[in-house]
Order: sequence, then structure tokens, then C-alpha cells
Amino acid sequence: MIIRQVRDTAEDAEVVQELSSAAFAEPTAAPAPPEPTPLQLARTRHLASTDPGGCWLAESDGQAVGVVLSMRREGLWTPSLFAVRPSARGKGVGRLLLERATAHARGCLRGMVCASSSPAAARRYRLAGFTLHPAMRLTGRVDRQGLIDPGDIPVHRGNITHLHLLDSVDRRLRGSAHGPDHELMLGHFEELLIADALAGSGYCYRDGGTVRLLAATSKRIAARLLREALARVPDGVEARVDYLTAEQEWALDVGLEVGLTPRTRGFVGVRGMRPPSPYLPNGAFL
Repeated sequence: MIIRQVRDTAEDAEVVQELSSAAFAEPTAAPAPPEPTPLQLARTRHLASTDPGGCWLAESDGQAVGVVLSMRREGLWTPSLFAVRPSARGKGVGRLLLERATAHARGCLRGMVCASSSPAAARRYRLAGFTLHPAMRLTGRVDRQGLIDPGDIPVHRGNITHLHLLDSVDRRLRGSAHGPDHELMLGHFEELLIADALAGSGYCYRDGGTVRLLAATSKRIAARLLREALARVPDGVEARVDYLTAEQEWALDVGLEVGLTPRTRGFVGVRGMRPPSPYLPNGAFL
């Protein structure tokens, strides 16, 4: 078996996505994997460029059998993807990949990860020192009668000129900025919403019906941003909000108000820090 760094190439991006689809496919899924999205391909190339020491691919007999993508941002280490092909599980592939990725974390005092419900992934991240917090997913059609909001906190669309605000909120909540990741998200998500008032500030990315990332300096501002994002979900499109832990009851309350259904889904893991709040992480960029 060969373990090498993921390259910033279209070919490696395709390989990583095919492997990821195979690793996370449901047993009853169709044999043909879904087409990778532009963001999935861009994420691999982005991290291979910004964090080559945190992105590793395992190959056996010419086939990719495992991958880990991870990044470090101002002292915070975050795994973005960890996948092992089903036929290669139980052979130490995941352990070797995670050892390479955690070497990239050397010197980072904090860590954060969004993990699937896979027992193997939970075990690996727990052994890596993460405290795992069970998470929920909210889904459903938005009941717009539940969106009544006084609107006393203005919310408007954001753009690249707001990067300093985004990084400032990030540092306050998780101790580190997203930095170059915001530029990638701005280029692939439908819209960025900004709240910036005397009471505090925050932001939220929305893409179709999905809330991709939300961070705010108070629960009041966070709830205002979440309501605004859900109000902008197109009619007939199912809304989705991921990775709500017990610290995000403000988000659960908003979801219940507008008719969304909560279900348990995966974990949010942290080490050397408490779960950021009010904060809804992005699975790929945390």
C-alpha cells in the first residue's frame, strides 16, 4: 500500500470524490455513484493547495482505498473528509491516514470535526482526542406562518468586502478565522447573509434549501439570521439544517417554529475547546 499526498489536480479531485461516494453509499443505493458537485471537486483542490500536509490518499494495487483531507486555521485543526473504501476496512488504512493527518495538527491547541454516524469514524475521532457531541438534523418544508419576526436586526446580503467581519466573528466563536475558505464558499453557495448592528454581528450561508454555515455573537442575532435564511428557501424546496448539538437549542426552537422535523444525525467533535455557540458548522469547512 502506498500513502501519498493528495495533489491539486482535477484527476485527484475526481478520485477523492469517487472514493468518498463509495465509502458513504447506503447498502441499498444504486450502483452508479452520483456525479460530483463543483464544490466537492473544488474543496479537494482547495485543501490540497492550502494544506498539502493534511491531505493524504492511500492506494493499493492501483486503486484508491482511503483518503483524509484536513486543514489548520490559526491553531485550529479540522478534518474535512475521512473515508475508507468498504473493501479495505479493518486493514489499518484509516489508522495510517489519520496518523499522517494528525501530524499536520502538531502545535494546534484546538480541534473540531463533523462526523457521520459511522461507528468506525466515531471510534477513530475519539481515539484522536475528540469529545463527541451527538447532533441533530432539521428537515422539512418551511411553514411560513412560523416565520413572524420583528425584524429589528437588519439582515442583508454579503460579499467579499465582508471578509474582515466574517473572520472576526469566527475568531470570537472558535478561536480562529476560516480565512481562504470563505472565498471558496462565497464562490459556490447561493448567498451570504450578514447581520451587523450595535447588538452584535453574524453571518449565514444558504444554498438552495440548506443552511451551510451560521455564526453569530449572540443567540438573538443567530435566530434572526436562521429565520431569514429559512424565509429565503424557495417554495417547494425542502429545508435542511445540519449538526445541531445541545448547545444550539436556539436553532432547534426556530426549526420547530417553522415546522421542521429533528432527527439525530452524526456528531460534532471538539478537543481543547467547547463547542462554539451560537454556531452551526459546515461539514466540510467547519
